[in-house]
Amino acid sequence: QVQVVESGGGLVQAGGSLRLSCVASGRTFTTYAMAWFRQAPGKEREFVAGITWRGGSTRYVDSVKGRFTISRDNAKNTVYLQMNSLKPEDTAAYYCNKDPPAVDYWGQGIQVTVSS
Repeated sequence: QVQVVESGGGLVQAGGSLRLSCVASGRTFTTYAMAWFRQAPGKEREFVAGITWRGGSTRYVDSVKGRFTISRDNAKNTVYLQMNSLKPEDTAAYYCNKDPPAVDYWGQGIQVTVSS
C-alpha cells in the first residue's frame, strides 16, 4: 500500500522560512512526477508546486513563484518544499501527492501557520 508522510510544518512569523518533507513508500516512487498542494480553511485544495520524476523540471502557482522551491531526492523517496518569505496567506494544510494527484495517495498533510 502506498503511503506518504509529510513533516516540517509549524508556526512561523511572516517573512520566515520552513522546509517541508514528504517521504513516500513504494519502489515506484522514482517514476512519478510529484507535487505539493495546500488547503486553507474554507477553500478548495490547490496546486502549489510540481516536479518531474527526474527533477529536471518544476512548476509553481503564481502566488509562490520566487519564494518556494520544490526538489526531490529519489534515493530517499523524498520530496521537499522550501518555503521562504512566508506570508499569512500561505497558512494552510500542505499535502504531497503525485502530479496529477491520485485519490489513494493523499497523506494526512502538515499544518503551516504564518502569523502577521
